[in-house]
Amino acid sequence: MELTVATILVAFVGVFLICFMKGAFGGGFSIVGIPLLSVVMDPVTAGGLLAPLFIAMDLFALRYWKPATWSKPDLALLLPGLAIGIAFGYLLFRFLDHRVIAIMMAAITLIFVGLWLVAGVEVMTRPRSTSKAITAGLASGITTMVAHSGGPPLAMYLLPLGLSKEIYAGTTSLFFTVGNATKAVPWLLLVRPTAGVWELMAICLFAIPTGVWLGWRLHGTLDQRQIYRACYGLLVVTAFKLLWDGVSGYLA
Repeated sequence: MELTVATILVAFVGVFLICFMKGAFGGGFSIVGIPLLSVVMDPVTAGGLLAPLFIAMDLFALRYWKPATWSKPDLALLLPGLAIGIAFGYLLFRFLDHRVIAIMMAAITLIFVGLWLVAGVEVMTRPRSTSKAITAGLASGITTMVAHSGGPPLAMYLLPLGLSKEIYAGTTSLFFTVGNATKAVPWLLLVRPTAGVWELMAICLFAIPTGVWLGWRLHGTLDQRQIYRACYGLLVVTAFKLLWDGVSGYLA
């Protein structure tokens, strides 16, 4: 990867978009910024670039998503599965075809959104499920390690709970703070960034404060229904991105 002006500008915009999503929704939709990065670098290099940046983004986002916005009962169920999923995802990344995982996750996400549309696109409150939480944490750990796309499994568990928009965003933010800190070392072992990638990381750090703050301001202007509809819409975008990654990988 050459550190050209175009590379710097595209990467900066991509990181800014990811930060904006973290500020607005607490995390989980970072994959929407990855297509921009793929314009100037391969996906594996992009993953290595983002792994340390995610930690900086998460720590800054926690200035806004404080402990009062965390659903601690859900996090207690989700986080153990997340850690196991990241370890399993590391093995899958090294030895198995991650394109299959991308396609399967895309299909499951689209079915989930389809069922929500059939139900009338309303915010519904359903009881907490230990088994569903553990499964969501595990699936999110695998997909966040393999494709930086841990958002869909987590959203599929949290959205049906009908949490307030602040609790949803805060819980998601802390979940991915733990997840991104856990997966950073495995990603760096897999990718081993060059000096140019480290330099690009340093430049992209400047996108974090403004991006997160603007996203947080957007969150404040949206009501509960708008936030949930935006989350479901972003799930569709994420699903099609995963589907494209999986299918285009086979076609290539």
